[in-house]
Amino acid sequence: MKNITKTLLALTLIGTALPSAASTPPAELWGIGPIIRGRNYSQGMPLQPTPLRQGWFFDFPYPSAEAGHVHYVTFNPGSLLGKSRITVRYQVDAGRGTRFVPQESPGVPATVSLYFQRRGDTWSAKGRYENYRWYAPAHSVRQIRPGVQELTVSLNDPAWGSIHSQTAAGSPGAFREALADTSSLGLVFGTVGYRGHGVYSTGPARFTLISFDIY
Repeated sequence: MKNITKTLLALTLIGTALPSAASTPPAELWGIGPIIRGRNYSQGMPLQPTPLRQGWFFDFPYPSAEAGHVHYVTFNPGSLLGKSRITVRYQVDAGRGTRFVPQESPGVPATVSLYFQRRGDTWSAKGRYENYRWYAPAHSVRQIRPGVQELTVSLNDPAWGSIHSQTAAGSPGAFREALADTSSLGLVFGTVGYRGHGVYSTGPARFTLISFDIY
């Protein structure tokens, strides 16, 4: 326990020194979830990330799925119509030998990527709601590993995909409607195939958001 406390203290000191863009939404505007019909799927997590002087952080649940897992970390950006791209900078810190594990698919790499969601989604993924959640193109997905990373995704990329693999190119009207009436935008943790299905770590680890900019 003493070694774990020292590790987490070191991670906190690393996180507080990171710079951030002024436009990054503050921690109190972000939520950790999703919460669907009263159930928070990010088990073992707080409802919001912890604020820093600039940016925010959360600690991954560890050392197993029984301790919890993080799925979605999001905020309400308002309409994205007319915006062209999103750029995210973040830092991952972890103790030596720590692994990041997708809770539903532990045999494949854990990932972080972007998504946005249209207002009024029922999470049923049926009928018109098949096109209410949109996930960033596969080429933009990042494996979770220690270090500073930058992720830029164009909102004009036709490879954005909805829940059942419909693309922005194949359903441009639905994609545009979702952009115009967005109520949730942020980071999802999972795998390339199951974007927001949850990730935990095998040891102390921290995710720090440096900046989140919409242009």
